[in-house]
Amino acid sequence: MKRSLHNSSTAASNLPTPPPTSTNHTDERPPPPQPTSPPTSKTPPLPTASAPPLPTTSAPSPATSSAPPLPTTSAPSPATSSAPPLPTRSAPPRPAAPAPPPFPPLRKQRDYRLLWTARTISVTGSEVSKLAIPLTAVTLLTASPSQMGILTAAASIPVLLFGLQSGAIADRLTRHRPLMIACELASCAAAATIPIAWLLGLLNVIWLIAVALVIGTAGVLFKAANFPHLAAVVDPSQRTEAMAGFHASYSVASVSGPGLAGLLVQLLTAPLAVLAEAFAFLTSALLLRTIRTPEHNTPAASKSMWRDVVEGLRTSVTNPVLRALLGAGVTINFFAMAYTAVYMLYMLNTLGIPKALIGVLIALSGAGGLFGAWLTARLSKRYGENRVLLVSVIFFPIEILAVGLLTGPLWWKLALLALTGTITGGIVVAFATCMGAITLRETPPELRGRVNATTTFAVQGVLALGGLAGGFMAELIGLRPVILICAAGIALSTIWIWTSPLRPQRRRTTLLHTPAPSPTDSTTHLIESKRHAAP
Repeated sequence: MKRSLHNSSTAASNLPTPPPTSTNHTDERPPPPQPTSPPTSKTPPLPTASAPPLPTTSAPSPATSSAPPLPTTSAPSPATSSAPPLPTRSAPPRPAAPAPPPFPPLRKQRDYRLLWTARTISVTGSEVSKLAIPLTAVTLLTASPSQMGILTAAASIPVLLFGLQSGAIADRLTRHRPLMIACELASCAAAATIPIAWLLGLLNVIWLIAVALVIGTAGVLFKAANFPHLAAVVDPSQRTEAMAGFHASYSVASVSGPGLAGLLVQLLTAPLAVLAEAFAFLTSALLLRTIRTPEHNTPAASKSMWRDVVEGLRTSVTNPVLRALLGAGVTINFFAMAYTAVYMLYMLNTLGIPKALIGVLIALSGAGGLFGAWLTARLSKRYGENRVLLVSVIFFPIEILAVGLLTGPLWWKLALLALTGTITGGIVVAFATCMGAITLRETPPELRGRVNATTTFAVQGVLALGGLAGGFMAELIGLRPVILICAAGIALSTIWIWTSPLRPQRRRTTLLHTPAPSPTDSTTHLIESKRHAAP
């Protein structure tokens, strides 16, 4: 903060001019004694009728017959015969406003711990059901291939049917937490009906499809409300770290969920294992209920559901940063799902990787995600989310490219797959974390629900298309060419990010923007220079 300082010469120039008679007496009087330090004012001190001025440590000050002079810090001031002189000290600057206390780390914030724990438990329960429900359909209900296809699609259909509308609903709410709790309770009730119906002899494939639709719809609404709710719980300076923590919980769930599901199926049978998911949803709802942070969301002015959805789409497409993130996300997910469609066949038939080791490689990818979440939180504080995103998108296709070009003995294949899989797990988490933080930063508060729903709709909706494309291409050109095409396709996402405003612009020197002086200005400057140089 700039301070206004008055120098001694300015203060001395404001002193009253003495009468001529006083000046004549001053000329006849011998000069006063020299001060111990040179005066700071160009104007000589004004003597009084009783005594000459006394030296001070900074500048001479007038004295009176009743009191010794007071030292001044800036300039001398005139004296009177009845009162000691007052120093003309410049007004001290106002103290700066105290900086707000830094926010404690997220691990010490009660409400964030509750939110993170609720999401971790809920996601882990969902990972259990991904194995338990299909096993129930195959082993107990002898579902046909077409029924299994419908059951698998039932988890993604709610995103396509209600994804855009869920964002408009979230933006209309003053408080998002009640909707999140209601979604978790609805999912708990739906999951609990599977073991009950099995015990009563009422369970069938249609029942499983209905449960999948209910849980999928509740999950869509939950995600639409959870995105703006995070802004109320976490300070803007800690949102990137918070999102990294959420992605770390997803990595934990992806690693531990399948193993836990297999254990529960062996101990309890598949239908009863679904109780773990119901219990996870209930626990999540209770934890969310104990969060105390107040919500003061200003709901957006609603016109109609269709107009609200269109406004979210328009914002996602017209904003250059949001458009780049959306394009990169769609590009990555399309080719990643095409790669996933042929991954298992390629690993087993082309590379000859043992089945037991494929699970280990997937677990290493989850471990890399944990490390990526830890590293992203620290790198974003030092370099910012934009730079971390710019670097992570470059290395996104490294694993797929290595898989497509891999040859050699088994130990070399396993070593390279383990290394690239761990690195890619961290890169995926870094990219997703920074993408979410930048989206939250760039989106107006009243549109966060709709923009997030638009991104989810586009990114999740393209998964089915990518899977179909990968399978059909593999039939036509083979597995390895499809792998290489997927690596090249994911590399295209770099164009979206590096041609957007997220890329730092080079700063031009001010000399390039300074206009050339006119001939009149040059002549005036020359005359002034000669005038000041003349004696």
